[in-house]
Amino acid sequence: MVEIQTFILYCSLFITLFFEVFLLITYFEVKEELGWEDKYVGKNIKWFPTVTIIVPCFNEELTVESTISSLLNLDYPREKLSIIVVDDGSTDGTRSRLMQFKDRSQINLLWKKNGGKHTALNLALELVKSDLVGCLDADSFVNTNALKKIVPFFDNADIMAVTPSIKVYNPTTILQYVQKIEYSWGIFLRRMLSSLGALYVTPGPFSIFRTKVFQELGGYRHAHHTEDLEMALRLQKNHYKIVNSHGAHVYTTTPLRFPTLFKQRVRWTYGFLNNVIDYKELFFNRKYGHIGLFILPIATSSIFSTLYLAARVLWNNLSSVSDTLTKFQIIGFSWKSPTFDWFFINTGVVPFLTLSAIILTFVILYLAIKLTDGQFTITRGVFYYLIIYVFIVPLWLAKAVFSTVFKRQISWK
Repeated sequence: MVEIQTFILYCSLFITLFFEVFLLITYFEVKEELGWEDKYVGKNIKWFPTVTIIVPCFNEELTVESTISSLLNLDYPREKLSIIVVDDGSTDGTRSRLMQFKDRSQINLLWKKNGGKHTALNLALELVKSDLVGCLDADSFVNTNALKKIVPFFDNADIMAVTPSIKVYNPTTILQYVQKIEYSWGIFLRRMLSSLGALYVTPGPFSIFRTKVFQELGGYRHAHHTEDLEMALRLQKNHYKIVNSHGAHVYTTTPLRFPTLFKQRVRWTYGFLNNVIDYKELFFNRKYGHIGLFILPIATSSIFSTLYLAARVLWNNLSSVSDTLTKFQIIGFSWKSPTFDWFFINTGVVPFLTLSAIILTFVILYLAIKLTDGQFTITRGVFYYLIIYVFIVPLWLAKAVFSTVFKRQISWK
């Protein structure tokens, strides 16, 4: 039993170190390319394709007005941009918010019974005639230059979809500051995976596709409440190229309270696990390149290794507390001044690998924040993230794994 636990521990640490080193090597390989993108992408565009942005919404009365306004303010030729808003059976004041846009020539308003985000998107797709089509969630907002930062990538005929960089909008709570740093990780990760041709999510906030993608592969699917993840895997399965424009910034509102965050992350993790089961033929398949050989297997195994390491730490701490209580019951309280002796430092393989993984984590965190914000600054969000995040992640991972194994259904919100 001890040997099995040791084997699992070594595998978990190896997966962590392998992936971190893999990301760092990729970063230094594309570092000059990142600088070129920042400087030149979106400048002096000669070809402006027609673009349709779909905004599906359900009970988004607090944000949908700002979402649509951000699209209207895009720095893009007005005659080339159209917007389709689909109210998916909202029961709050969303409809009244939308009615103020009914006379805008760029905007087409649609109403339907509630059927889920994928049905709202598919309804709008039936009306799309433009060269490109994208989605913007009704709780997100785009930078004025976001579309100009995405369009040039489509000069390459092989590129079928482009994803943006997603940032947290106006964080105010501790949890939102934690998410802000987490989203910086996401920006870094997506840009590195883009260079490897291994993106496995086309996020709802402002991913842009060639319209022919949906004509050839069909519309969105329910996909375990994560249609944006399924769509990316479908593109990868059919060898359609997805890239990331890290200079195209989109801002999204994030959960204020833990129960909402917990539900959202359970849905994301549950959706990932079930979609990779649906697309299991990609795993360890050379035909699909890095995403099949490395990224999906590592992303999947990292969920279980994180749970194992968290359980191991929890068990060790509980055992230590139990031993201390037993000792207290036997001999009572005994205070000894803390002492330090280099001789007793554990120099074994496991502590060395653990320390290496922690150091590389800090290096990647530094690079992620620098890539996201243009410079690295130590903010309260960094402290919140380091103190809180490690304790809350295993909670939603455990719930998602449990729901997947026992085939329990999850809710959207």
